[in-house]
Amino acid sequence: MPFGTSGGSDPMRQFTLKQLRYFVVAGELSSVTRAARKLHVSQPSISAAIQQIEEITGLQLFVRHHAQGLSLTPLGRQLMDRARQLLRDAEGLEKYARSLGEEIGGELRLVAFPTFAPAFLPRLLRRYADRHPSVSLYCDEMHQADIVRGLRQGDYELAFTYDLEIPEEVEFTPLYRFPPYAVVAADHPMGERDSIGLAELVNHPMVLLDWPLSHEYFLSIFTHHGLSPAVAHRAKSMDMVRGLVAHGFGFSLFNTPLAALEGLDRDRLKPLRLEDDAPPLSMGIACLRGLRLGPAADAMHRLARDAETRSDVFARLGAGLAEVATGP
Repeated sequence: MPFGTSGGSDPMRQFTLKQLRYFVVAGELSSVTRAARKLHVSQPSISAAIQQIEEITGLQLFVRHHAQGLSLTPLGRQLMDRARQLLRDAEGLEKYARSLGEEIGGELRLVAFPTFAPAFLPRLLRRYADRHPSVSLYCDEMHQADIVRGLRQGDYELAFTYDLEIPEEVEFTPLYRFPPYAVVAADHPMGERDSIGLAELVNHPMVLLDWPLSHEYFLSIFTHHGLSPAVAHRAKSMDMVRGLVAHGFGFSLFNTPLAALEGLDRDRLKPLRLEDDAPPLSMGIACLRGLRLGPAADAMHRLARDAETRSDVFARLGAGLAEVATGP
């Protein structure tokens, strides 16, 4: 680690922690010879380090005594005291940096896709916090493009999201798979049924969750079968979608388990299984491919993939047709 100084004869030159250490040991032992022996280096290395610091700082650090070693000048002693403190700080920094790679502590920043975050993460975070109380947890909610950008920029080590347009540099591990299903108001004429076909749904107005990628996914379910739904309302939040459907403004498609979608209108909704083929979405955990996770992030990654954790969370979601994914 180089250090410059504004008071020296050549401000462009720098000295290093190693040179400072050579200087301090020589000052403590009052001898270049004994310092070289203690540090297991050559005497010229010690002398060169002292000379370099003197030239950079413009200070005389030692008085040389012929055949009697060295003695510190007053300015040399002041510099040695500061150098000792700097070397102690550097040693502490090194130990701290090593601990970041070994201990499960510090800060862990996560990001999650908004539709699933409230249903899945609070319970997982509670489990994690109970096991690793020294970790400070932070979790943001973002749409897919922002999630990928946050991973790329290093804002987050881990993301909980769907397998929607995952780029090559992001490694995605599926945790749960959720097929889409239709949702209508409980008092809707179709509310007495348990399933419905897409061809019948297009005869009714649709309430669409109008988020990037989400609306493309839900609409693609119809276009794959050559159908086009009558989108009557576009909502920017799941709460608004639930409210509009519950009060009879149309049907919608969900893929998050209804039991996990807390809200005032949840009990006014009726889920209907789709009778046509529709690709499920996988919800999982993502990180940059090849990234060596820190201990806190690695512990979260392992906990999220743990079979017992997934079964417990899955059961509490009331997942219905969904399944625990069997990813890598």
